[in-house]
Amino acid sequence: MSRIFISYRRRDSPWESGRIYDYLKERFGRDFIFKDVDDIDMGDDFRQAINAAVGQCQVLLAVIGKDWLTAKDAVGNRRLDNPADWVRLEIEAALKRDVRVIPVLLDRVEMPWESHLPESLKPLVYRNAARVRQDPDFDRDMDRVVGVIRRHLDTLTKVEEPLQEAALTFEFDVVTISGVEKDSAGKGEIKTRSRRGKAEYRREKLSGSVSLDLVRIPQGEGMMGSEEDDREQPVHAVKIAEFWMGKYPVTQAQWKAVAALPKVQRDLDSDPSLLKGDDRPVEFVSWYNAVEFCQRLSQQTRQAYRLPSEAEWEYACRAGTKTPFHFGETLDSSLANYHAEITYGEGVKGECREQTTNVGLFSANAFGLYDMHGGVWEWCADCWHDSYRDAPTDGSVWLANNSTDGRIVRGGSWFNNPRNCRSAFRDDGTPDDCSYAVGFRVSRSAPRT
Repeated sequence: MSRIFISYRRRDSPWESGRIYDYLKERFGRDFIFKDVDDIDMGDDFRQAINAAVGQCQVLLAVIGKDWLTAKDAVGNRRLDNPADWVRLEIEAALKRDVRVIPVLLDRVEMPWESHLPESLKPLVYRNAARVRQDPDFDRDMDRVVGVIRRHLDTLTKVEEPLQEAALTFEFDVVTISGVEKDSAGKGEIKTRSRRGKAEYRREKLSGSVSLDLVRIPQGEGMMGSEEDDREQPVHAVKIAEFWMGKYPVTQAQWKAVAALPKVQRDLDSDPSLLKGDDRPVEFVSWYNAVEFCQRLSQQTRQAYRLPSEAEWEYACRAGTKTPFHFGETLDSSLANYHAEITYGEGVKGECREQTTNVGLFSANAFGLYDMHGGVWEWCADCWHDSYRDAPTDGSVWLANNSTDGRIVRGGSWFNNPRNCRSAFRDDGTPDDCSYAVGFRVSRSAPRT
């Protein structure tokens, strides 16, 4: 079943609809998106096939232009008195089936009924069809669309909303790089395959509509480190007890909600980030402030929130893999946000976004964690050590005598090269350091039985 249906009129913009399809195909895969040219067999009833596809989709992307508004009704016999009624009828029919509708307006089309829509149906982006082929904002706008779609698809399998401490489940796509195809000029394309994954999560209500999801990380044993750098040696086995980890890095909306809670040890700036956006990861946050965030959240919820240990972080990032990235042997800009002008292994150059993006834009790993490679560096609880010599093997935090020693950061960021985004790569910063490339995600130990 195709999960995404793009509703458009060819005369509005032949380039826009095609480019949107290509962009979504790159992010979700061909089988996720209905395309009439390819998915309707010769001889099939076109209207029936379209109605069936719309009836089965889980996301309706309504690319609305002037011709979209003046289209004939579903029967095809007449035009509606009010052109916008056609939009409303199609959207209302989709909403009755619990389909996520995302309006994308071309050329700032006026929608007289727009002010009456719920907030979730306000147009996500406005596109200029005349400039689409050279529009520098296209990727930025579509990144927002992809983030909304991905978060919606991830929640479709959840059960009826339970009590706060009951576990929910969600499904997601686990993408693996299967190979690279290059031409004689050295240009190439990453090939991927995907499978469906499933994980448990818990939802912590913060304030209003803001919540924080934690994914269950199962107990297990994994290898930590690599032979690529002295700081990542010796490679050694670690045993990790079950724990819960933030599905995404802490967002700016989550930070604002917790920063408003009573102080524990230090004051917090409610809006420290330099790259603004409620759904973007919070950054320009020191290690001390990340700890204060965990303490305030713990005091409010009576649960022991904390930063993950370095061993927990790498175990969670790898999610059972032994390759440099949980995606495989290399990295691609369709899978992570990093400095993609620099390649790793057999990888190819890609898009440099030069800023943070909304969390959840890219595919998760096998544990259901997003944005573990690139995006923002993530603070861990451990102090810095030059190697793993004498490191604990039970997943515990590795401290030092001096509390002002450097603290571990993991995962790389949007301006780092792919080598620094590897599962094994480790770096440090002083605990009062702040940077527009450093954030964090929270953890909780599993409840004892």
